[in-house]
Amino acid sequence: METDCNPVELSNMSGFEENTEMNGFEGPDMKDMRLEAEAVVKDVLFAVNAMFVSNNLRCAHHVAYINVETRERDRYCLELTEAGLRVVGYAFDQVDDHLHTPYHETVYSLLDTLSPAYRDAFGNALLQRLEALKRDGQS
Repeated sequence: METDCNPVELSNMSGFEENTEMNGFEGPDMKDMRLEAEAVVKDVLFAVNAMFVSNNLRCAHHVAYINVETRERDRYCLELTEAGLRVVGYAFDQVDDHLHTPYHETVYSLLDTLSPAYRDAFGNALLQRLEALKRDGQS
């Protein structure tokens, strides 16, 4: 069973469903890229307009697809594999086999190259956390 995941559901998610199938692959050494993709989305959703794991493109143990709309309103389809993340299309759920974009080791690196507004949002969030730590340390 594939679980559906959209931005609205992510804000209410406290964890992953226990009955999520691993597409026939089980065991501690096998990564499920859908779970990895959901974690990626949850991690940076605060800094983009929209981001969700594709329900229309098939995810498997070795690949998942993530749709993202930056704060500049640019849309991308990202591929997540063991090699990292890369842009595979310039619209939601679009995979252009002729597009050869570089892999990024992290979602932060990829979004940093695509979206100056992401960079600003990430920097502001970091600054707010540091200021909160400073306040807590002075109390």
